[in-house]
Amino acid sequence: MTLGQLIRDYRKQHHQTMEDFAQASGLSKAYISILERNRNPSTGQPAIPSAKTIQRVAKAMGQPVAVLLSQLDQEQKGELLSQLLPPMVEPYFPKGRMPVLGRVAAGLPIFAQENIEGYVADDFDDGEEYFALRVHGDSMNAAGIADGDLLVVRKQPMVDNGEIAVVLVNGNDATVKRFHQAGEMVTLSPQSLNPVHQIQIYNTKETAVSILGKVVEVRKRF
Repeated sequence: MTLGQLIRDYRKQHHQTMEDFAQASGLSKAYISILERNRNPSTGQPAIPSAKTIQRVAKAMGQPVAVLLSQLDQEQKGELLSQLLPPMVEPYFPKGRMPVLGRVAAGLPIFAQENIEGYVADDFDDGEEYFALRVHGDSMNAAGIADGDLLVVRKQPMVDNGEIAVVLVNGNDATVKRFHQAGEMVTLSPQSLNPVHQIQIYNTKETAVSILGKVVEVRKRF
């Protein structure tokens, strides 16, 4: 797939005009058109985007550059890598990508487009489904999960007692806590240096509690 095909597919998926994408990327509408047609009208040759163009397109799509490059055909990928990397540097390509969910609430499929803020690299090859969530707050900072961290979550409806899970309570936005269940009683425990966060206890006969997935990785910003 060429960069132009990726842009066109992205625009259709997100109901964007060419002008919308041009504004988001900081590129001209005319140049977006050239990329989508993969043809330079002045030379008649295939369009070869610059490294700066790739970076702007990736940012407009909410994707890391490596994830964007991993979706391109070998010929265009090779041309771009020669611009992006110094000689003798081995490129890194993730096996796939996973969505970063801005929110998870009842009534919507978990990967509904309105939930997705962008994508990050996915290096898992176990056939399971993964997603990422941006942490807001300090309720799990004693467990090494800080405000602003990115949690990688394996989508699953059950976890073992004591595991950290993403849980939906009563149809509200998801919360991240240590999970424990005994019969109909569910306990969600924070692990925080901030004493304002207290244990939450629910009777599943009175309050709907559902597990969205198990936290398997924390990615931090440096």
